[in-house]
Amino acid sequence: MKTKEKIKEKEFDAVKTFREIKEKISKDLIGKSAQQIKDYLQENSLK
Repeated sequence: MKTKEKIKEKEFDAVKTFREIKEKISKDLIGKSAQQIKDYLQENSLK
């Protein structure tokens, strides 16, 4: 007989977090030129 394990709530959901980040960047870059996108990425990249 198998027992069901309780699923813990995740404190940090990487997939959800990165999806939110990706969507924010996509919204910020809509309608920008290639040079504007390069500038945006340079300003907002992690160092």
